[in-house]
Amino acid sequence: MTPARRLKNILGASAGNFVEWFDWFAYASFALYFSRAFFPAGDQTAQLLNTAFVFAGGFIARPIGALLFGMYADRAGRRAALTLSVGMMCGGALLIALTPTGLGVLSPLLLVAARLLQGLAVGGEYGASATYVSEMASTRHRGFWSGFLYVTLVGGQLAAMSLQVLLQRLLGEDALYAWGWRIPFVVGAALAVVVFFIRRGIEETGVFTHEAGAPAARGRPLALLSDYPRETAIVLGLTAGGAIGFYTYAVYMQKLLVNSAGFAKPVAAQVMTWVLATLLFLPPLVGALADVVGRKRTMVAAFGASALLAVPVLGALRTASDPLTVYLLCLLPLFCLCGYYALSAIIKAELYPTHVRALGVSLSYAVALAIFGGNAETVALAMKRAGMEAGYDWVVTGVFGIALLAALCLPPDQARQRLAGG
Repeated sequence: MTPARRLKNILGASAGNFVEWFDWFAYASFALYFSRAFFPAGDQTAQLLNTAFVFAGGFIARPIGALLFGMYADRAGRRAALTLSVGMMCGGALLIALTPTGLGVLSPLLLVAARLLQGLAVGGEYGASATYVSEMASTRHRGFWSGFLYVTLVGGQLAAMSLQVLLQRLLGEDALYAWGWRIPFVVGAALAVVVFFIRRGIEETGVFTHEAGAPAARGRPLALLSDYPRETAIVLGLTAGGAIGFYTYAVYMQKLLVNSAGFAKPVAAQVMTWVLATLLFLPPLVGALADVVGRKRTMVAAFGASALLAVPVLGALRTASDPLTVYLLCLLPLFCLCGYYALSAIIKAELYPTHVRALGVSLSYAVALAIFGGNAETVALAMKRAGMEAGYDWVVTGVFGIALLAALCLPPDQARQRLAGG
């Protein structure tokens, strides 16, 4: 395959990842505004806690989506799964955009239904896209190309945050509370339609076409426990650390700055936009470095540093008053975690053979993310309401410790040859 064709296919797969994460994080970013519309009773913390429960509900659907899409990707192909997932995400975003408020319990139920649909789609997206990029990338630069998956993930969140900043300036707070929060979901649905047709034009990977094995052996869920228990445990541990880190420092952080540090909503949004804009460039660079110094070594350093930084950084953020200080405090742990973000896709894909690769990456990732990512914001808000906000810092540290143990259990870098051999 020529470099131009390879690049076209990788960018096509990554474009869908961008749209799916834009839709996913639009909910998290604009929850500050639509939480009052769907859950009018209670104070701001109670309203945000209710929307956080719905956000966590989307994560409950992700393992189911990962199971279904992982099996589908290992049997029908990576391209087919990628196309279907972005179509479902479009439907979920459109449902949120059109859901009326003021219908009593029906409005929150429709919101939950939309989040469950999005959870199914995103649950299948990561495993299929990670597997596709890993199999499509050239052997010598897999770390570099793997980093682009988190570029699209961060890019999707950055686009959602940037749109929020723009709408805050154009519409004002009253309009955002009333109807402006619907705009990002309309935008996300429209983008998904475009990417649906882009993904229909990408090629299937040669590894799947030639080495997927007999149809009966493809995508068997029980094989993850019976044949690959060590690999599955490693993916669970690594994802736990990466999930709680990202959803603490990049997702929950906007609410922490407003609800604990006392920042105005527009200021908090602007600071986090700059954090994400900087983070956007880091994963491919760290991935390229890992191609030279070693993936396991990079992953161990990432979680070791993250465990040491969690308590002092989160404590300082709750008392920070200067936007520049917040920017630097958020960026420091996220930079350390780029050792995971850059290599997440490739390391997980390399642990499994071709016939269960998409399922192994999807399901293990989604289960850990549902527990440690989807509940991060809920746990943080609940501990704040109970007067134990600082205790959350130690929860984050403990999960980073689990991820560090998983990184130490990774096989030597030479085991990546399994990817080429199926």
